[in-house]
Amino acid sequence: MIIIDNLSKIYRIGDVEVRAISGVSFHIRPKEFVSIMGPSGSGKSTCLHILGCLDRPTAGSYKLDGREVSRLSDSELARVRNKKIGFVFQNFNLLSKATALQNVELPLIYAGVGKRTQRCREALARVGLAKRVKHKPIELSGGEQQRVAIARALVNNPSILLADEPTGNLDSRSGKEIMSIFSELYAQGITIVIITHDRGVAEYGSRIIHFKDGSIINEENITKDSS
Repeated sequence: MIIIDNLSKIYRIGDVEVRAISGVSFHIRPKEFVSIMGPSGSGKSTCLHILGCLDRPTAGSYKLDGREVSRLSDSELARVRNKKIGFVFQNFNLLSKATALQNVELPLIYAGVGKRTQRCREALARVGLAKRVKHKPIELSGGEQQRVAIARALVNNPSILLADEPTGNLDSRSGKEIMSIFSELYAQGITIVIITHDRGVAEYGSRIIHFKDGSIINEENITKDSS
C-alpha cells in the first residue's frame, strides 16, 4: 500500500537548511498497524505529514497504492486525503461551538456528500458515543473528544488511518481506551500508522519503526502475548 524509497525532506529557513528526514526507506502493507517512534525532533511527524499528503518530500519516492504521490496535482492530493486517509491529532482539532455530530460531519460537507446525519451517527456509535451526538467539546472529556476526532476520521470510510500522538493529551485510562479503539479498527482491516514517543502506545502495533535525527535506526516486529 505504502512504499517509501530514499525519502528526504529539507526545510529552508533563510540561509539555513534543516534536514528533517534523511533518505529513509520503508513500506507499510495493507491492513498493517505500524507505529513510528522517536524523540521530539526525530522526523516522525514530518514523515506522517508526507504520508498524509499534507507535505511533499524534497527528494525520494512515495508510492501510495502504486501511484507516485509527487506527481499528483493539488486537487488530486486533496481527493486522496478526503477519500483514502483519515487523520487523528493530539489536540483533537474540534470546532468548539459545534456538536459532536457537526464535527464528524465536516469531511462529508467538504466532499459534497448528502444525507449525512445517519452516517455521522453510525461513526460516533462505532467509537462508543451514540448517546453524546448533541454534546459540544466543552461538555465532553478529553477521551470523548478524541473519540469524536476518530469518528470524524472514519466517516469517509478511509483505508488508512494516520494518528499523531493520539494519546498525548490524555490520562493513562483514557489513553488505553483510545488505543483499544485503534486495536478494534485494526482488527476490522483498516491500515493504521501511529506516531508516538510512548513505548506502551507503540506496542499496540504489529511493527515499530524507530526514528532518530531524521533517519530510521531500527525496525522491530511486535509479538503479542497470547496468554
